[in-house]
Amino acid sequence: MNGSSGRPDEDASIIAGSLEQPELFGELYHRHAADIHRYAARRLGECAAEDITADTFLAAFRTRARYDLARPNAQPWLYGIAANLIGKQRRTEVRALRALARTHHDPVAESWTDRSDSRVAAQAAQGPLAGALAGLSAGDRHVLLLVAWADLGYQEVAEALSIPVGTVRSRLNRARKKVRIALGGVDPTLVRDFQEVAGHG
Repeated sequence: MNGSSGRPDEDASIIAGSLEQPELFGELYHRHAADIHRYAARRLGECAAEDITADTFLAAFRTRARYDLARPNAQPWLYGIAANLIGKQRRTEVRALRALARTHHDPVAESWTDRSDSRVAAQAAQGPLAGALAGLSAGDRHVLLLVAWADLGYQEVAEALSIPVGTVRSRLNRARKKVRIALGGVDPTLVRDFQEVAGHG
């Protein structure tokens, strides 16, 4: 999932070329839109994911002249834009997470369970996990979910959110502790996965 390694044209080259030939930017969409959509769907549900994905690439296209061409893989940049857009809907996300924590059923949950991995598949852990995620600060939640759901490493999360790697580590550690406490051992598999996430990168 980590972008353009091994591809003949790196993302940075496509972005540079698109400054003169805007139609080239479409290749970036083809490479990364599915991942951005999947991430947005897990955060806000399918309906909002369409808009978040479209808005992410529109914002990326409009700001592409400012892209740091020294970074060959644009995926962290795109996730950062998406996270920022999701952050603007923070109330929607927190409301959905709290509903899931209360009822164990919410439209966002379908995104988590229908196409997710073992981190969120266990029904017994959905409520406690959603409650824990809702209780995190926006910054901590962004870091945790970019690592756990977007599969970004520490450096990539730092690039995505324009924060130091040390801040990524401290936010992830704090978020992981809160999630583990909230789960209270309900689902050891889930707890183990978040421990593994903390060691990723």
